[in-house]
Amino acid sequence: MNFQPIATRITLAAALLLTGFAHAQVSVQDAWVRATVPQQKATGAFMRLTAAQDMRLVAASSPVAGITEVHEMKMVDNVMKMRAVPALDLPAGQAVELKPGGYHIMLLDLKQPVAQGASVPLTLVFEGKDGQRQTQELQAPVRALGATAAPAMGHGKHSGH
Repeated sequence: MNFQPIATRITLAAALLLTGFAHAQVSVQDAWVRATVPQQKATGAFMRLTAAQDMRLVAASSPVAGITEVHEMKMVDNVMKMRAVPALDLPAGQAVELKPGGYHIMLLDLKQPVAQGASVPLTLVFEGKDGQRQTQELQAPVRALGATAAPAMGHGKHSGH
């Protein structure tokens, strides 16, 4: 009886499983998008990201938005400022919160209103220290406008976009 083909198949299957785990290096939890009102052209996506290795969130996209950017909101001289950032560091093993009033994904130039109860497809692009990029697709449920406390400056009041 020849067991070589079986052993080869088991080794190949194990290698494929490990390869799959290597690609799933960032855990995405509690993703959601804030609902919009008619005529609103921007909203935010929020989630918790945990990377197995040092990574960076370098881009995002969604078919519901003409422009998708990684943003930061912070207080500067008692004024809430928001700006796009080229990348967001994800230190190995540390959860990074994307939340209202902090880092978030900005969905700009919305093609249609985003309604509570719907789901928004998002593609996140991560980059490792070696420069290798990987994408992760997810569906983020849409929550009501008042689902969580929002900062004084609403996402619909962007100038210069």
